[in-house]
Amino acid sequence: MNLNSTRSLYAGADPVRARQVFRWTFAITLLIKLWLAAYFPMTGDEAFFYQWGVFPDWGYSDHPPMVGWLLFVLNSFSDHPLSLRFFTVLMWSLIALGMVDLLRRISPYQEGAAYWLGTLFLLLPFTLLLNIVTTDTPLIFFMFLSGYCFIRGNLSGKTLWYVATGIFLGCALLSKYFAGLLAIAYFVYLCRSRRGWVNLIIIALCSAPLFAITVVFNAHNCWSNVMFNMINRNENAEWSLYTVGQYLLMMVYLITPWIFIKLLRSAGMMAQRGAIVVLFLVPFALFLLLSMEKTIGLHWVLGFMPFLFLFIGTCSSAEDLRKYAKWTAWFSVPHFLFLAAIILLPITMWKDYALHDDIVFHKEAKTIVATLRKDLPAGGVIMARAYTPAALLSYHAGEYLPTFGQGKFHARQDDLHVDFKEYAGKTIRMFDRRAINPADLAPYFSSVTVHTMQEDGVTFWYADGKDFNYEVYRERILTTVADKYYRIPSFLPVYGCGFLERYDLPRPK
Repeated sequence: MNLNSTRSLYAGADPVRARQVFRWTFAITLLIKLWLAAYFPMTGDEAFFYQWGVFPDWGYSDHPPMVGWLLFVLNSFSDHPLSLRFFTVLMWSLIALGMVDLLRRISPYQEGAAYWLGTLFLLLPFTLLLNIVTTDTPLIFFMFLSGYCFIRGNLSGKTLWYVATGIFLGCALLSKYFAGLLAIAYFVYLCRSRRGWVNLIIIALCSAPLFAITVVFNAHNCWSNVMFNMINRNENAEWSLYTVGQYLLMMVYLITPWIFIKLLRSAGMMAQRGAIVVLFLVPFALFLLLSMEKTIGLHWVLGFMPFLFLFIGTCSSAEDLRKYAKWTAWFSVPHFLFLAAIILLPITMWKDYALHDDIVFHKEAKTIVATLRKDLPAGGVIMARAYTPAALLSYHAGEYLPTFGQGKFHARQDDLHVDFKEYAGKTIRMFDRRAINPADLAPYFSSVTVHTMQEDGVTFWYADGKDFNYEVYRERILTTVADKYYRIPSFLPVYGCGFLERYDLPRPK
């Protein structure tokens, strides 16, 4: 071995040097994330979930309540994006600390490798740059805590770790139902032995009371989560090789090509690290099967990524991880520059790009709200004709703005607490990012007037409808919504459905 290769090997294996690099990476990436969180425009999804924090409840239209509870706490400090995103900023950094701790316990004589793994993980594009707050924020955090405790329980054999595994699994299930894939992974690993079954029962008993909260909520609220996640969003699913290829390419991108190659080369070591491998291999295999009929969202897989990288840490040398971290840092640079450009460059710089209209809408939403409020008739109400613009305008307006019209299968929060009877006879001002045809709105008003506004070269539309006719709206829109989105399976007991009861609509058969 020559002198240069010896120095390179030492640079990777030296735990003191590795710890220093990790600490500097931890601090610098945290500052970058704080800056992005403070200045990147609020997104439509974030604005939608923000309203869950404004109106805390035991559940919501699409998902369990955890992100609403989180945002309620964060919003009590401030509604500034940095405050709302603060936990997301910390989340990946805390997970990196947990990964370092686990690898040091699994491989106590490879301390340098543990710190290089942490550095690598902090430099990934999705851990560095995805700082928005969504339902995935608490999901990812509690899934990692549950998996961390599961691995600790496997290392020590202590029952208390499986108790914690179940509690955090319950918290993850209160965040999003994808946590159920983690429960399946636990079953696959533990069902092979009698002691495993005991630990599985412990996990189930500790998670069940928390999951029961969302079951009770659904039974009293039209089974809205079940309708969204299991039925309404899957009606158009069909078999496609395109979505399979899309999923595989997405996974290579998220994992990075060099880690993906390392993963393939390390397949022979998976049996030795079964307790770790099962936490990502089972969910990713199930996603692969699902991708034959559906497009798998990038955010769906993120909660399982820490376990994949932990496995990579167990079968890589410190020097390998150091190289991977360096390559990953360079890989993340263009991603960061793109987001920085959106924040720093004048809007006019984007006028020749497809993103221009979206950037204008997100950056000028507060100005749009001010324009919509100008000359609004007394008692008039502002709405939008789609859920995303309604949510974003609501955030900047500081009040809840409903959605006018049928909407889609997702984001049906209006159905839980908006009562269109209250708007009977009023003027409704309806915003849209696309041209409005007054004939589409004419049945619901005595008169409709369409207006436009210009913001940085982008045209937006709004219509004033006078004397809102609730009865026609109920017959044409609300009845259609009930028939399309509230066909609750007969085997599910319904103890309440506010939407159907509010508008005196029968339960669709």
